[in-house]
Amino acid sequence: MDLEIRPATPEDVPAIVDMLADDPLGARRESPGDLTPYLAALKRVTADPNQRLVVVVRDGHVVGTLQLTLIPGLSHRGATRSIIEAVRIHADERGSGLGTRLIEWAIDESRRQDCRLVQLTSDNTRTDAHRFYERLGFTASHVGFKLKL
Repeated sequence: MDLEIRPATPEDVPAIVDMLADDPLGARRESPGDLTPYLAALKRVTADPNQRLVVVVRDGHVVGTLQLTLIPGLSHRGATRSIIEAVRIHADERGSGLGTRLIEWAIDESRRQDCRLVQLTSDNTRTDAHRFYERLGFTASHVGFKLKL
């Protein structure tokens, strides 16, 4: 696979937002027609040294994205953990192995940052994603809770 995984830029935002909106859950919460809040968010993300928002580029086109967050903490003997969020693969690329490669990049980057744990959440309805993550070695070990503000 001739791919590049690199930090996201403002020029990548339209493609990222399109991928975020390209499923039943994202279609209800994303607004691809108004990029202003996404560009502001990208500025906040890139200013934070504990954030890695990356895109996967093939032949000049953004075909995948994820955000990796590093969280230093006291538990686990002062371990740093990482959280993988907003994993999206362009519809034309699903099933190609690109998702595996992107998650492997996140795991490798977590190791490079001396993380001792990688975690992620996935909506209860995303059963295909759950099988995908389990195939990569993740276990459904905790119950997650959210509170909308």
